[in-house]
Amino acid sequence: MREAKVKRETKETSIEVYINLDGTGSYEVKTPVGFINHMIETFSKHSGFDLRVYAEGDVHVSHHHTVEDIGIVIGDAFEKALSDKKGISRFGYSVIPMDEALVLSSMDISGRPLFFYEDLGLRGKITDFDFELIWEFFKGFAIASKSTLHIRVISGKILHHVAEACFKSFARTVRDAVSLSGTQIPSTKGII
Repeated sequence: MREAKVKRETKETSIEVYINLDGTGSYEVKTPVGFINHMIETFSKHSGFDLRVYAEGDVHVSHHHTVEDIGIVIGDAFEKALSDKKGISRFGYSVIPMDEALVLSSMDISGRPLFFYEDLGLRGKITDFDFELIWEFFKGFAIASKSTLHIRVISGKILHHVAEACFKSFARTVRDAVSLSGTQIPSTKGII
């Protein structure tokens, strides 16, 4: 079973994550940021990963630290659950529409943490959630998971739709990248 549990505490946040990459898409998400709860639930459902995410944070200051650190801890748990990475497909990509929004994502579980993101300069709030924190979540995940991740908003105007398309596209991309397609480490180096 490819699963991991990670707990991280700082002066700003306390986060605990359990992930099962071979799950059924079940989730339990409890954070003080309502919109990120919805996005993590969406990610779990569309990736098929079982996720338990419990977080507390200094949201009286901003949602920034909590959202970024959730991305970091999920990425860390993801990387630990992959273990030696034998047999994974390694690469994944997806283009997902949600009404007027269209988002492309692509991933290489490469051992090289890089993140590239383009959102057409969209800015604003989704209820009390700053849209640009989407970038912080995915950046945290990419760095902690030691993956190369690209997310590009191709079109979109309604921020909720754009954000949700990002998470759905990301979910399908990651699901494909961790799917088992052999028994070897997918690298000429013999290690990822």
